[in-house]
Amino acid sequence: MPSLGADMTSGTLLEWRVKPGDAVKRGDIVAVVDTSKAEIEVEIFEDGVIDELLVPEGTRVPVGTALATVRAGTEDEVPSARPVPAAPQPPEAHRLRASPIARRVAQQLGVDLAAVTGSGAAGAITKADVEHAAAGAVTPVAPAPAAPAPAASGAPAPPPAPPATPAGEPGDRALAMRQAIGALMARSKREIPHYYLQTQIDMSRALAWLAEENLNRPIAERLLPSALLLSAAARAAAATPALNGFWVDEAFRPAEGVHLGVAISLRGGGLVAPALHDADRSSLDELMSGLRDLVTRARAGRLRGSEMSDPTITVTNLGEQGVELVHGVIYPPQVALVGFGAVLERPWALEGMIGARPIVTATLAADHRASDGHAGSRFLTLIDRQLQKPEEL
Repeated sequence: MPSLGADMTSGTLLEWRVKPGDAVKRGDIVAVVDTSKAEIEVEIFEDGVIDELLVPEGTRVPVGTALATVRAGTEDEVPSARPVPAAPQPPEAHRLRASPIARRVAQQLGVDLAAVTGSGAAGAITKADVEHAAAGAVTPVAPAPAAPAPAASGAPAPPPAPPATPAGEPGDRALAMRQAIGALMARSKREIPHYYLQTQIDMSRALAWLAEENLNRPIAERLLPSALLLSAAARAAAATPALNGFWVDEAFRPAEGVHLGVAISLRGGGLVAPALHDADRSSLDELMSGLRDLVTRARAGRLRGSEMSDPTITVTNLGEQGVELVHGVIYPPQVALVGFGAVLERPWALEGMIGARPIVTATLAADHRASDGHAGSRFLTLIDRQLQKPEEL
């Protein structure tokens, strides 16, 4: 069970995407894991053949627990595949064996699991099976309304109770996520000596360049101001190693690359901050495409484990919400978080003249154990300088 965040101590194996005997390559998705924040696709980091699945679907295990064994070689070199261990189930449960995520999707889409053929391990019904059945117009099953209890003589009937939210449904997930985020942020403020800096940046050149650049692009390929902000933050992080890394075992460990965590709000509540890998070496088009992809998959519950465990510094942008100033809380074991507010017109003095200019406020929350105000100031200044030369981003 991989660690997909500093606050993760255990996870539930929702679904296997492989079976014994399957050949796999580094980067293949082999399982789906449920954390307190999201359902995450787990990648494998070795080439080989799946030998044995050690943890049945639906089982919650601590971080570090072996989920499967992989042997080197190709599929043809494996003499026999061992069966997937599974807890004994009653006949009815076995007949409708389905992963928790498949059951949730079935309920959301109104699909009768009894009419779905499972393609998973030991015939288990997977999320993909349910979605395929829904696409094939499987007849939905509508829950029958509960009959109201008879009222006492002369007394009005009580209003029907709201339906309970099944475990794992959006209401419970949002609550669990809020609790997990709260616990992590409390730990962050308790253990990390934060310091805060902020600066105002004139976005006139950046926005003028962006408008001209987008004139020559199809609508689907146009850049948003957030791409410029992400690029500037990533490049500044690469030039300020003390802010790009981790505080581990009472020491700072600089990161080898800039994997920019991007805070994304989820429709059901809460947020996640998956990584844009090697953001400092990515073009604006690559950052824009990567950002769209992350947002789509985060809200669909299809993030990958490496995206959740790799961020080296996080950016939160609340400008679209109209917020002017963001003072963030660092995600441990990271040592810095960058915040951007809305771009607003402000009075601005330039060469002795005062006029209205589009201004964004950039903030930095940093760990005083790993850096100081001098490094933090240099970081924000680098962001400003790069946004004055958007054509170089």
